[in-house]
Amino acid sequence: MSDSSSIEWTESTWNPTTGCDQVSSGCDNCYALTLSKRLKAMGAAKYQTDGNPKTSGPGFGVAVHRDALDLPYRWHRPRLVFVNSMSDLFHAKVPIAFVRKVFDVMRETPQHTYQVLTKRSSRLRRLSASLDWPPNLWMGVSVEDELRLPRIDDLRAVDAAVRFVSAEPLLGPLPNLDLTGIHWVITGGESGLGARPCDPEWVRQIRDTCAAASVPFFHKQWGGRHPKAGGRELDGRVHDDMPSTAVAS
Repeated sequence: MSDSSSIEWTESTWNPTTGCDQVSSGCDNCYALTLSKRLKAMGAAKYQTDGNPKTSGPGFGVAVHRDALDLPYRWHRPRLVFVNSMSDLFHAKVPIAFVRKVFDVMRETPQHTYQVLTKRSSRLRRLSASLDWPPNLWMGVSVEDELRLPRIDDLRAVDAAVRFVSAEPLLGPLPNLDLTGIHWVITGGESGLGARPCDPEWVRQIRDTCAAASVPFFHKQWGGRHPKAGGRELDGRVHDDMPSTAVAS
């Protein structure tokens, strides 16, 4: 797979681990699960580990890839890097020793800015104090509905330079969203077959909450059958604010 990314809020992807398990409603239409099945059928080496059929699938079992650790050293220009677009670094099956190795790579390549996103905020919080947080690491949690707001409380306890919330796929309103200690918010609708609709009022509410808290707001997509089906505009404009420490392209 190419390390360039079509994800609007990043430039490149780096997958030192692959595979995951569904843990909440935001996982029900997981693009990575579907893509992993296809990659396994194509013979891609990183996607030959099968996961539990109830929570994962073909090619989507958790696997660590030590040979992928050297990739950021080979990039010649600074870039914004989404870590584990095909996995979750804080999955219970990823050994803490390997998480530390990934952090070491990030620390040793300060020219890049790394974005890590997890749904496993309780493990993130538990391990946080035992990790040496690089200043070029942005840490985020996925929050798809009100039930997942406690993930933000876990994130607030983490000593990351930038803490962000990804409300994608946004499956309901977040009227009780508290952005204390949060530096960036992303919203996005679901995409793929059976994509659940995203109500513009939910997104407006988050946009306005961000404005009131002076937190940068990024609306990634409305979604639909494919990610770009509904475009990106909200009330006639594209919202693509980033934290002030973003790496310039």
